[in-house]
Amino acid sequence: MTVESTALYDVPGPSARRRHLLYGVASTVVLAALAGWILYLLFDTDQFTSAKWSPFLYEGIQELLLRGLGNTLKAFACASVLSLALGAVLACGRLSEHRVLRWISTLFVEFFRAMPVLVMIFFVFVALKVQPLPALVAGLTLYNGSVLAEVFRTGVHAVARGQGEAAYALGMRKTQVMTHVLVPQAVRAMLPAIISQLVVALKDTSLGFLITYEEFLHAGKLIASNLDYDLPFIPVVLVVSPIYIGMCMLLSWFATWVARRERRDPKAKAADVAPAGPGGPPPGRR
Repeated sequence: MTVESTALYDVPGPSARRRHLLYGVASTVVLAALAGWILYLLFDTDQFTSAKWSPFLYEGIQELLLRGLGNTLKAFACASVLSLALGAVLACGRLSEHRVLRWISTLFVEFFRAMPVLVMIFFVFVALKVQPLPALVAGLTLYNGSVLAEVFRTGVHAVARGQGEAAYALGMRKTQVMTHVLVPQAVRAMLPAIISQLVVALKDTSLGFLITYEEFLHAGKLIASNLDYDLPFIPVVLVVSPIYIGMCMLLSWFATWVARRERRDPKAKAADVAPAGPGGPPPGRR
């Protein structure tokens, strides 16, 4: 059985595969026991009765969930694009040869990377009196952009030093070396960390409900607070959680798809070489 490499991990060897199989069997048994225990508790508390699930058939509740999901995806899309752009700019600053620019970028990255996301969101929302969506996007962008800046910088440094030196020896400028040599090779190493950070950004959009942004979790909380039976949050969690998990899995699938596409369509293709023939006279001789 052949194991394909993916964007998220390297191909394991024979010993590692046997060890992973053992870990997988043990983990499956533990997870199956845990799932059985959770199902027992859910059935014991009558969580699967029709009375507790019929409200989700109402058109108003479905529209509320879809609107919340759309708001979540909107905040995630804006924060992802801005975080990638901010991370690229800060990474360029940290890789700059100008000391002042490098210090400013380092201070920015270290400050916002250490600052809790919720604090930044509340500061923008309360102190600067910004609307919920821009406040949420600003907090997510500042934090995730600072983390992605370190991811980009580390990915560029992970490329073999000789690659850049060879490019400089050919007379290429630093911008050309970065865009044509270092960054294309670093993308493969950076992709898992980039996708992981985007998953963090997707999950952190749920913090928007704390500043009254009507995202997916806010919609679920609003539905649960208006249901008139015991433990109303459990059916809501059983509906909301799989959707969050599915979106995160889609991001991982997208990373794998990008990696496979890159392997199938490489930018550098083999060039035709003329067949060897009789050589001419050495230089300087006739």
